[in-house]
Amino acid sequence: MRLVAEDLTVARADRIFFRGVAFGVEEGEALLVTGPNGVGKSTLLRMIAGLLPVPDGRIALEGMDDRSLVEASHYLGHRNAMKQDMSVRENLTFWRQFMHDDRFGDGAPLFEATESLGLGGLEHLPFGYLSAGQQRRMAMARLLMVHRPVWILDEPTAALDAASSEMFAGLVGNHMAAGGIVVAATHQPLGLDAVHSLALDPKDRAVEFAADPFAQDGIA
Repeated sequence: MRLVAEDLTVARADRIFFRGVAFGVEEGEALLVTGPNGVGKSTLLRMIAGLLPVPDGRIALEGMDDRSLVEASHYLGHRNAMKQDMSVRENLTFWRQFMHDDRFGDGAPLFEATESLGLGGLEHLPFGYLSAGQQRRMAMARLLMVHRPVWILDEPTAALDAASSEMFAGLVGNHMAAGGIVVAATHQPLGLDAVHSLALDPKDRAVEFAADPFAQDGIA
């Protein structure tokens, strides 16, 4: 399995962010998309997830037979995509039913997923009763409940404290160790191995595909 982009134009509405974007991510690897706010990171992730059209170039998941990249992906955006007045259990049950696909196998049971994120026993509460950090972690539970080989994550550790960020890094690391692919837009290190970087620079519309940018500073 390999996620590839070739000669890709990153654009939204009438605005073109970048042209000629290219990368390749193998199974068991992560791609960190970095750059300042407004440079086009979220737009690129939404294009990979199939939420925005690809005006030019190619994005594909190779080696998955008849399963498309959209079908094989989880997308976790800035918003948690959970109803505030519905219980955690109702929200997660909806996502399991909506995304279930026998071709990818079963994910974790609901209570196992919430326990993995340190939130066991809160499933009966309305989602809106949870703190911002708890809401973010509960939204992550659907990554575990429905198996998908590609995780597309937009600032996944926003609103998380250090301990929760470390817990999430462990979950992502387990996904990669099982052969999964991760694409994440982030302003901070995620504590992952086997990381590449796609650095978006607005000054001269440059794109650099390289190793983990945070490791250069001794952070990762």
